[in-house]
Amino acid sequence: MPAVTVDNPLTLPRVAAPAVPAAARPVLAVSTAPSGVEGEGFPVRRAFAGINYRHLDPFIMMDQMGEVDYAPGEPKGTPWHPHRGFETVTYLIDGTFVHQDSEGGGGVINDGDTQWMTAGSGLLHIEAPPEALVMSGGLFHGIQLWVNLPAGDKMTAPRYQDIGGGHVRLLTTPDGGALLRLIAGELDGHRGPGITHTPITLVHATVSPGAEVTLPWRPDFNALAYVLAGRGTAGTGQRPVRLGQTVVFGEGDSVTVRAASAQDSHTPSLEILLLGGRPLREPMAHYGPFVMNSHAELVQAFEDFKAGRLGRVPAQRHGGHDD
Repeated sequence: MPAVTVDNPLTLPRVAAPAVPAAARPVLAVSTAPSGVEGEGFPVRRAFAGINYRHLDPFIMMDQMGEVDYAPGEPKGTPWHPHRGFETVTYLIDGTFVHQDSEGGGGVINDGDTQWMTAGSGLLHIEAPPEALVMSGGLFHGIQLWVNLPAGDKMTAPRYQDIGGGHVRLLTTPDGGALLRLIAGELDGHRGPGITHTPITLVHATVSPGAEVTLPWRPDFNALAYVLAGRGTAGTGQRPVRLGQTVVFGEGDSVTVRAASAQDSHTPSLEILLLGGRPLREPMAHYGPFVMNSHAELVQAFEDFKAGRLGRVPAQRHGGHDD
């Protein structure tokens, strides 16, 4: 971990720390993600479980998939399933996933790639490891984030963005102590490649032991951090955080995280996702794979799914080979 990296971060553009320390966002809460299983049985951590939606908006949920080192025959995916009313962001740090939908779309997500799927008005979708990975086993690790769509975009046409790892905007801090992968949004005038209906910022940071990162953060956005690996602290008050924990920040215009000076041999640095977005502040009705604004819209989504109006599973199931 991770796939997208550089030998010398000091060769990268730098993100300047804000000039007003008094505007630093405080840490409101730190929660520990419970473990579970998803799809056909792959392990996940439910990053946002138990966090009040007012702190998450416009995000709905996030799963850390793995990190797991599969033996031959063990890799698993998901069965066919519907989506409507939101976007799924699948960021794969290690491994390979093949995706296919009922409209004929599909592709392969490899190490460092992001697949941004706007479900919008709805479709059927499947994700599975390729046959070669099933046969050989191997490392699998990533996240899937659900981003809500505004009411006016709920029924927009489905869309894919396949963001290769090589297109992620790579940045660093003034001292070069962190590698910042800007997947979507803006930091200090730099923009990530992801195109979003709902304004958000999504960053994967690798923070060297003992290094501190203070990033400017839009005051109209919320701010969250999730520890993918390692340990450190969050906020200027240095609240301890570790693998599988989510940080909820309060108001302000900067966020601070720091990596512990001592990490373990398997995780030499702090790996952390920093994310935030402009809250929609709209009613939300969420059940299973549908995220709408009212109960009536949820009922309609289920009726449309049962009637085949979200698409039908192709006659030949995807075989897991690279297309």
